[in-house]
Amino acid sequence: MKVADIMTKEVDTCNPGHSLQEVAAKMKEINVGSIPICKNEKLVGIITDRDIVVRGIADNLSLESAVSEILSENMVTGNKDMSVEEAAELMADHQIRRLPIVENDKVVGIVSLGDIAVKDKSYGNADIALDEVSEPAEPEK
Repeated sequence: MKVADIMTKEVDTCNPGHSLQEVAAKMKEINVGSIPICKNEKLVGIITDRDIVVRGIADNLSLESAVSEILSENMVTGNKDMSVEEAAELMADHQIRRLPIVENDKVVGIVSLGDIAVKDKSYGNADIALDEVSEPAEPEK
């Protein structure tokens, strides 16, 4: 099965100038945990709900701060022709829960661990990714 068969095709994005509050509100509105950040339709980063909390609020940034201050720029991306197994392995290798699917630097979809678990009937692929992504971390004290 190909990623194109299970990916979410209509992906809402924000731009680097959107505020933390605007992006958080968009996440709430569409019920997602991450949003790709695009400039002139080109993917430049991704921001997660965790980024907003850990890199934004915990570091005392204003909710009006631009997401460009905290977004993850070194993204791992996939393409729509890769197999679901390849996507699951890529997600496991990089310990990520969501994989933007890109074509010519433009977001054409996104795949989450949930998509793999629910839409890929082989189920083994979700286990591959989930085992690695959900590996318990030792808290830093």
